[in-house]
Amino acid sequence: MLDGTEFGRLFASFQRTAFRLETLDLYDVEEEQEEFAAFLAGEPMPPEWQDNPWVRSMTDLGKTVARVHVLTSPLTDYLRYELSAYPGNITAGETIGIIDRATQQVVGLPDHDFWLFDDTEVYRMHYTADGKFVGAEKLPAEAAPQYRRYSEIAVTHALPFAEYWRQLQS
Repeated sequence: MLDGTEFGRLFASFQRTAFRLETLDLYDVEEEQEEFAAFLAGEPMPPEWQDNPWVRSMTDLGKTVARVHVLTSPLTDYLRYELSAYPGNITAGETIGIIDRATQQVVGLPDHDFWLFDDTEVYRMHYTADGKFVGAEKLPAEAAPQYRRYSEIAVTHALPFAEYWRQLQS
């Protein structure tokens, strides 16, 4: 299993596409703790929230970055924080969709997170029960077709983030 540093290197090496399925309502990311606390306190968020440089480092090279987040409303504080950062990711070129289990029944998706790179390499993400990242498990090549189907199902059923966000705010 790859740790965070090893896994992070994959974002420099993929050639065309990176797709993420997120399934948790809480991610406990050590590097986000101060920013999350500031968000909860109503403080301004850093400038990268307007145009995410990590996403832009890939999309400026012509690479496609996309995600679908499967979640359940009402949103946890963490999801409000994470989704509030999504507009800056979208400005930087990421495509983001939302499937809200409270309003949508979508069958055929796994109950775990994964990244699919270039439609050929799949990494299943492992987390503790409280959302701490444990590692990324590279799945065998023969798993790729199934994970491509998962990504197609997710993208087909997801609401574009802007539409979901508007509905949530009204």
